[in-house]
Amino acid sequence: MSDTMRAIEITEPGGPEVLKPTTRPVPQPAAGQVVIKVAYAGVNRPDALQRAGSYAPPPGASDLPGLEASGEVVALGAGVDGLSLGDPVCALLPGGGYAEYVATPAAHCLPVPKGMGLKEAACLPETFFTVWSNVFQRGGLQAGERFLVHGGSSGIGTTAIQLASHFGARVFATAGSEAKCQACRDLGAEQAINYREEDFVEVLRAAGGANLILDMVGGEYLPRNVKALTDDGRLVQIAFLQGPKVELNFAQVMMRRLTITGSTLRPQSDLAKARIADALRAQVWPLLDAGLVAPVMDSEFPFEEAGAAHARMESSGHIGKIVLKVGV
Repeated sequence: MSDTMRAIEITEPGGPEVLKPTTRPVPQPAAGQVVIKVAYAGVNRPDALQRAGSYAPPPGASDLPGLEASGEVVALGAGVDGLSLGDPVCALLPGGGYAEYVATPAAHCLPVPKGMGLKEAACLPETFFTVWSNVFQRGGLQAGERFLVHGGSSGIGTTAIQLASHFGARVFATAGSEAKCQACRDLGAEQAINYREEDFVEVLRAAGGANLILDMVGGEYLPRNVKALTDDGRLVQIAFLQGPKVELNFAQVMMRRLTITGSTLRPQSDLAKARIADALRAQVWPLLDAGLVAPVMDSEFPFEEAGAAHARMESSGHIGKIVLKVGV
């Protein structure tokens, strides 16, 4: 293993064109960390927000984008057990995934599911950590409940539909075209709502109201989400594609006993992320091993074309996950 590696850096805040190849020192594992030789890196919305200058890495994290990857363990830090050199893994990263090597806590690594390639495995950590922690742990989704996920054809959406459906919820999803709506139905959504043609509030109220909504849109969706909830319903906010500020009548929250909550994954402590990983290993990885749940793949881009991958994601034309082929 050489001392330097290829990486993609953000040369300045801006559009996809600011992502440029560079050379960096190969990271060394701190105590409790492993170094992974990256095969594939997942491309996610937070990468684009960081590139645009609106989502700074947490203290101590790499300035390189990339919050999930798959590959082979090539170095072990002090105190690491349960992983060995050569193990194929996928991992949630604090940053640095757009590189040939990346360091991350060993507790944030998960095995590549049986029968799954490294390309598909690279798409698991960011979305599955996010969906599990927000829909099931924070949102408390139960079998039989009505669950609405916005952006149903996104990486988060396709994951949420499959897991919610598997665990017995009635799933509703919004998407912006008939092809995307059909993809949602194929994954297990009872009803897919084309938001360009239908009002999701009316659809959900006709069904009895949503017990839980997972939203990454924000903006004018916030008061509409409140209207779409049934009494004692919960809204979990994980992003704000339309902005975080809006006028909202909180009297509805009080009178109907609604819960509004939310989270972001990246700033959480290593211990909190390790606990999510443990829950995924116990509750979700058996489903992946059995082929009952799988990531929906949109496209693969060469490592040097990270900018094109970002442009694809920001066009919102994709269905499912986008990956960079790094070191295969």
